[in-house]
Amino acid sequence: MAKAVVIYGPPGSGKGTQANLLAWTKGFIHFDTGKFLEQLVHDPDNQADPEITNARRQLDSGELVTPEFVLKITAEATLKISKSNFGIVFSGSPRTIFEAFGDGKQEGLATLLEREYGKDNVIYIHLVIDPQKAILRNKNRRVCEVCKTAILYSDDTHAHKTCPLCGGKLVIRTVDNPKVLQTRIKEYEERTAPILAELKRRGYKINDIDGLPAPYDVFKDLKKVLRI
Repeated sequence: MAKAVVIYGPPGSGKGTQANLLAWTKGFIHFDTGKFLEQLVHDPDNQADPEITNARRQLDSGELVTPEFVLKITAEATLKISKSNFGIVFSGSPRTIFEAFGDGKQEGLATLLEREYGKDNVIYIHLVIDPQKAILRNKNRRVCEVCKTAILYSDDTHAHKTCPLCGGKLVIRTVDNPKVLQTRIKEYEERTAPILAELKRRGYKINDIDGLPAPYDVFKDLKKVLRI
């Protein structure tokens, strides 16, 4: 039976890295909501749409994009994946109580995952890391414009200008700016972290994993939790 895995943690905790490792080695589909939104709102063909331009302003400033908009596009993609019988992994999404549980009009993503995959096959992971350490880690992160690989350097003096994997240009994402990261951390603590408490109330186990060690060590712990 396919599984749905949701990985939580503050910005810079390594959620995307762990989700990618599951996708690359265990056949999960990584639905990266942040990356999907970033591509959508920065696409030149979408700039005439006021809803998308507003989402771009929110994303680039570190605010959370309007939950109704995010839930709509995320739910549509999730249904397609679940109906294809693939396992899915999310890195930090759903990000608000509304996105997770919805309201009387719109079904939340947590509810959708439970319905599509079964409650026992929906696994919640929490990567535990000091947010300020995450900021120090991410200020030296570069992302390839071509293959989208994220690369961390110990400091700016060792950073390359091109991707060591494909040769594409390495850039600093808008959302990795330390000022923007501070805003994102505040948003996470106020709007995303409460989801964990509500999930516990609904009978889900939140699996805490130390997010500070090297990614391969974190991944070992993740695989133990998932029993894969």
